[in-house]
Amino acid sequence: MKLSDLDIIVTAPPAPGWGGRYWLLVKLTTACGIVGWGECYAAAVGPQAMRAVIEDVFARHMAGESPENIELMFRRAYSAGFTQRPDPTVMGAFSGLEIACWDILGKARERPVWALIGGRMNDRVRAYTYLYPLAHHDTHAFWTSPDLAAEAAEEAVAKGYTAVKFDPAGPYTIRGGHEPARSDIAQSVAFCAAIRKSLGDRADLLFGTHGQFSVGGAIRLGRAIARFDPLWFEEPIPPDDFRALGRVAAGQPVPVATGERLSTKGEFASALAAGAAILQPALGRAGGIWEAKKIAALAEAHTALVAPHLYAGPVEWAANIHLGVSLPNLLMCETIETPFHTNLIGGAIAVDAGFIPAPSAPGLGIEVDEALARANPYTGDALHLEMQEAPCNYAEGNSFQGGAPAPES
Repeated sequence: MKLSDLDIIVTAPPAPGWGGRYWLLVKLTTACGIVGWGECYAAAVGPQAMRAVIEDVFARHMAGESPENIELMFRRAYSAGFTQRPDPTVMGAFSGLEIACWDILGKARERPVWALIGGRMNDRVRAYTYLYPLAHHDTHAFWTSPDLAAEAAEEAVAKGYTAVKFDPAGPYTIRGGHEPARSDIAQSVAFCAAIRKSLGDRADLLFGTHGQFSVGGAIRLGRAIARFDPLWFEEPIPPDDFRALGRVAAGQPVPVATGERLSTKGEFASALAAGAAILQPALGRAGGIWEAKKIAALAEAHTALVAPHLYAGPVEWAANIHLGVSLPNLLMCETIETPFHTNLIGGAIAVDAGFIPAPSAPGLGIEVDEALARANPYTGDALHLEMQEAPCNYAEGNSFQGGAPAPES
């Protein structure tokens, strides 16, 4: 069994667009005709340039190789160009291809991927969701309205979710960590208060940010929201300073979660050493399923938990679920429910009352609807996610809709 052919599909989710502007799906086929699907998350270049990176990584390190040789192929890609350090774009390309290898291996052995990476530890995986505008909400007002957020939280809990995430604390910018505006802190407190009042003890609050604060700003914000007992304070500062992460973890009481923008075990080990309590690997960036399994083992040795991140399509989500089924220190998995996410994999994996049952079909347990993916090509020139150039607005306040806001209707 040898890896033979590669196909890449860049598909754009239609409105409301949750999950980013486009998804990079990879299809690997063996010489004996077994097809595996993967998804690349990390891309610091546009989709056409990223297509070339994926093709290069496959041709250099994987073509003609057995899909079983995950470790060998990882070491080739990790060491390419005399690096032996995580280049996020190269590791993003490898990660998607690696996920596809596991899909192939599971299909070849007629077993789900979780059975090949340690077996079933969890019969079901706890899911959480971001709070998105409901159909009747004003999508512009939603992002600064504690009351509308509380409404969305109520609907999520009514569906069975036991944790909801929201990020009302202002913009993430190319300027690095900034001090939050006092109005951003007040708005964050108001969101926590409204959602906690609405949900009571029925669900955990997950306070999201995107690495936008200085150390002092993150500590101020964490202390301000602590009385509402959020389960985590996500990525409070930029991802490249682990000593600063440790100062934030020690300087305020909310457990620090991080990992969306980290890649490979070395970076996650540094986050753990700094005091991160919850790791959030994005499997399409972190190095793939096998590297994420190693990351989870490091977390277990630090009595830390794992909550795989998702702001992508359903192929990466499927990989997250198989990883989660196998982990003793799983906390939960991020989930995005849109018709496009569901239809792209034919509803093969789905949330049931806030939990995802362990998949039973071989491989990832999904088949991608290629016709649907190709019928929604990406034609824009923006990246999957983008940071803004404008600084934090200390005078008029900030309204943040994410790096890839929903298209205008």
